[in-house]
Amino acid sequence: MKYLYGASGHAKVIVDVIKSVGKDISGIFDDDPTKSTFSDIPFLGKYKDDTKFLIGSEFLISIGDNRTRKFISKQIKHDFFSVCHTSSIIASSVKIGKGSVVMPSAAINANSLIGDHCIVNTGAIIEHDCIIEKFVHIAPNATVTGNVLVGEGTLIGARTVIIPGVKIGKWVTIGAGSVIISDVPDYAVVVGNPGKIIRYNEK
Repeated sequence: MKYLYGASGHAKVIVDVIKSVGKDISGIFDDDPTKSTFSDIPFLGKYKDDTKFLIGSEFLISIGDNRTRKFISKQIKHDFFSVCHTSSIIASSVKIGKGSVVMPSAAINANSLIGDHCIVNTGAIIEHDCIIEKFVHIAPNATVTGNVLVGEGTLIGARTVIIPGVKIGKWVTIGAGSVIISDVPDYAVVVGNPGKIIRYNEK
């Protein structure tokens, strides 16, 4: 049995990804009862880890925000599953961690590693030999070129380009359309072409 946690707009995309591989979703949990918007999937309300019918079940956290996803991952006492849309291109040498999702038309090339609870969004490209650590979100149409390291919790904005060999720190935010040509320290917020630090995220 497979369940989602989070009934957001992000969940709507994940539902389609799961259906593309021929799997069913048994229900969606969310603490907010007003988010019961999935007509064909049971809305199960607040998650409780002692619920007997969940024995042996697997979860995927269907929330786009990286910090929230990390927080919830510690609350769920069940296994996590990963899923890749059938239109995505995944090299045979790629390793994808638990709880991660690869969206339609994304590509992940040879020897790259995707950590736990990551999002590789629609049309994103991750080239060869990249390391994407836990709780990272690669937004739509971003390009992470070869041999790049992306630290835990980082958000790579839509249509961003990161040149080969760059190291991005943890909990970094990179604005949409940026071009990153040099290493970025932890917690930095970077925008522009070339990317420049404008402030720092809270630790």
